[in-house]
Amino acid sequence: MSLDSPWDRALLALRLLAIDPGLGGITIRARAGPVRDGLAASLDVLGSALTKLHPAMTDDVLLGGMDLSATLAAGHVVHKQGLLQGKQPLVLTMAERTPAGFAARVSAHLDTGGGPLIAFDEGADTDEIVPTALAERMAFHIDLNDVRHGEVNLSNTPLPTAYLTTHTPAQLAQIVTVAAQCGISSLRAPSFALRAAQAHAVLNGRKAVSDEDIATACTLVFAHRATQMPEAEPPTPESESEPNSGEKTQITDLDLPNELLLDAIRAMLPDDLLDRVAAAKNRSGKGNGTGATRKGNRRGRPLPSRAGRKGDDARIDLVATLRTAAPWQTIRRRESGRDGLQIRASDFRTKRFEERSDRLLIFAVDASGSAALARLAEAKGAVELLLAQAYARRDHVALVSFRGTEAEVLLPPTRSLVQTKRRLASLPGGGGTPLAAGLQTALEQALHAGRRGLTPTICILTDGRANIARDGTANRAQAAADAQQMAQTIHAQGVEALVIDTGNRSAEALKALSQTLNAPYLPLPRADANRLSAAVTDALGD
Repeated sequence: MSLDSPWDRALLALRLLAIDPGLGGITIRARAGPVRDGLAASLDVLGSALTKLHPAMTDDVLLGGMDLSATLAAGHVVHKQGLLQGKQPLVLTMAERTPAGFAARVSAHLDTGGGPLIAFDEGADTDEIVPTALAERMAFHIDLNDVRHGEVNLSNTPLPTAYLTTHTPAQLAQIVTVAAQCGISSLRAPSFALRAAQAHAVLNGRKAVSDEDIATACTLVFAHRATQMPEAEPPTPESESEPNSGEKTQITDLDLPNELLLDAIRAMLPDDLLDRVAAAKNRSGKGNGTGATRKGNRRGRPLPSRAGRKGDDARIDLVATLRTAAPWQTIRRRESGRDGLQIRASDFRTKRFEERSDRLLIFAVDASGSAALARLAEAKGAVELLLAQAYARRDHVALVSFRGTEAEVLLPPTRSLVQTKRRLASLPGGGGTPLAAGLQTALEQALHAGRRGLTPTICILTDGRANIARDGTANRAQAAADAQQMAQTIHAQGVEALVIDTGNRSAEALKALSQTLNAPYLPLPRADANRLSAAVTDALGD
């Protein structure tokens, strides 16, 4: 079967998976449409008993346990089986939205010999991906987004039933070497490649793994895992080679040179490989592929209960459940012929609470120029005044200073007055105004705080005379452009901001910056700590 078309590679991967379920599974990246429907119709090669999963399923559905409604109705404990308690193939839809806990359950299932898993990735952006824990345990990954409907064809060729092949140590060494040259550090990848080569040999009626099997397996397993462009090692001069005849014989036994394997893998690599690798390194904790589900960092007042069942983060509201079931007791007793309380699954009500999120005020303070010390003193006083109310409002405060060619975090998020006074005892000043660097550092603090459940707000305290670009060069025009670009990024991330102009005159550049941020603009050329604190409080709506 050809590897030129993603569709052919997907069909081949499914057939290999049917021969050896130990390959873990396959990720199919495709949006809803006839192409994905055609591949779903090809899943019957894995068997007719397919178990469908959804990321919203709770632990009691996945792992089983006590069936509460059946137990109450029967008067004795009734257990139900979870979907992950068998060895049937699993089909996971919307896999890019899989939460971490769900991924951990399925990963443990795959590690204990369950599965295999077919994960449909419907993500539209590059950061919407299947969680790494799951992708690591599946041998194959096929992208069908560029496949046209006319390329869809189904194969009804029967699969062989025997699975007994042999391989040589030299072939295993070759697979491991190619994996290292592709920058793959996981030991699962070479293991999957060897199993895929054996399955491919069985598929073609061979009793021993051939060069074609190794090339096909390495292409299917390594191409999407590569973290660098594979380069062949330079040939070793014969004068420097080891005079070990045994090793020479082992190397010459390899009929397929590594260069051919690397060329095959290189042809399958995506054009934006380096960009994907960089994005993966910079991806934050929300990169488990899920949408931006946001929860507060503490629980607020109770909310009215709602219909549901006990899940990972939900508890049964007993009073509301009994109140819902009460009007139906007479009818249920007549139907069942039994006395006692009759509870149905539809009666269950779960507790809900308001999610509260503590606020974080990030002061991005311009510490450049001759007036820096005065501005820093004002910021210090404002921070201490805001912290004095922090215990009542549960606010946190952070301080970012930018001067010279870079920005630094002088005060991490805190509510401690003692720590704040110690950190603010002496603040350096002078130098250029790297406004873009200050905005970037403040945004990093805001995103980190958001992942912890805080609600960040950036308070920018500057006169707006940016003259240092992001690369550290003294270029006023580029510095202004970089500041605008960072402001666009802050606005795109949904981080609230506040611009405080401390210059002697209102700066048009800061007005434009505040418009880009969609943030309030406060010209306070002679602000003291009390006025600054009051202005911030009013702007934030307190």
